[in-house]
Amino acid sequence: MSKFLNIFQGKYERPPPLWFMRQAGRYLPEYREKRKFFKNFLEFCYTPEAAVEVTLQPLHRFDLDAAIIFSDILVIPDALGQKVWFQEGEGPKLTALSLSSFQKDLSLNGLPEKLNPVYEAIRLTKASLSPTKALIGFSGAPWTLALYMLEGEGSRDFAKAKEQAFEDETAFAALLNLLTESVSFHLKEQIQAGVNVVQLFDTWAGLCPASHFKKWILEPTQKIVKALRASYPDVSIIGFPKGIGPHLIEYGESSGVAAVSLDSSIPLDWACKNLSSSLILQGNLDPLLLVSGGEPLQRACEDIQKTMGKRPYIFNLGHGILPQTPISHVEDCIRWVRGEA
Repeated sequence: MSKFLNIFQGKYERPPPLWFMRQAGRYLPEYREKRKFFKNFLEFCYTPEAAVEVTLQPLHRFDLDAAIIFSDILVIPDALGQKVWFQEGEGPKLTALSLSSFQKDLSLNGLPEKLNPVYEAIRLTKASLSPTKALIGFSGAPWTLALYMLEGEGSRDFAKAKEQAFEDETAFAALLNLLTESVSFHLKEQIQAGVNVVQLFDTWAGLCPASHFKKWILEPTQKIVKALRASYPDVSIIGFPKGIGPHLIEYGESSGVAAVSLDSSIPLDWACKNLSSSLILQGNLDPLLLVSGGEPLQRACEDIQKTMGKRPYIFNLGHGILPQTPISHVEDCIRWVRGEA
C-alpha cells in the first residue's frame, strides 16, 4: 500500500504524501521534447504510449507518491461531438455551442470509443507503476466544462457562457445533466481501467454565483459521487472546487467526496477549524512560491505542515505547476516536505 492510499484508509502519515497538480507538463524538458512529435495537443493526449511516458516522467525525476494520468478535462466535450483544439499561445478553443441546439449537436454515444485511448493509457501505466505509488484519474466537473463549451475558449469571467446560463436556466440544467452523465461514465471507466483515486476539477467554481451554488456546483457533484459509489463503493474521490471560499463548508459536508483540494486563497487554519476532521485536505501552496523558491518556499512548506498538525493531509499546490517553474525548486520543495536537509 502506498503512503498516498494510506491516507484514504484513515492512517496518519507524516511527512504527508505528496504530488503536484500538472506535475507532467511544460516545465520538464523531457515533456517538451516528447510534445514535438505531435501536431496537436489532443493527438498527444489520445496516444496511449505517449500518455504513459509523460505520466511517468515526473516520477522518474522526483520522489512523488502518486502519478496522475496525462490527459485533459476537455476530452469530454471533444468526445461528445464538439470540436476542440488548442491554439498555440492562446489555449483551448471550441466551436460555438448554443443552449438552444446542443441536444442535437452532442451525443453520449461517442464516449466509449473516443475516450478508450485514455483508459488504455491507464492500463499501461498501471502495469508499469510501482505498487508503492498511486495512480490518479480525473475529469473536469460539469460547471467548469459547461463554461468552456458555451464560451468557446478560456476566459477570466466566462461572461458569454454565464449570460446564456442565466437566460435559459432550464436548458443549462439539461446541459449540466448531460455533462454529469458524461463525467460519471468517464470516471467509472478510469476506475475500471485501474486508477486508485479520482479527482474532480471544478477549476472555475469560484465564478458560480452564491445563489446558484447548490444547483450548478453541489448537486452535479453529489450525483457524480453517488454514481461512482454505486459501482465502486470504496472509491476515493477528491473534489477541487477552486475559488468557492466559505462554500467549502457545505461542499465538504454534502458533496460526498473523501478529500477536498484547497486553492491558495483558503487559509489552512480556517480549513482545519471549519471543515470536518474526517475530511482529508490537500493542497494550498501557491504555485508562484514554487517558481520563486528559496527561503519563502521553505518557510511555506514548514508552515503548512505545522498548521496541519495531525490532520489528514496531502501536500500539493493550490493549482497546477506553472511552465516557468525551475526543476531545482521542485526538488527543494520535496526535500523540505520530506524533512531532508
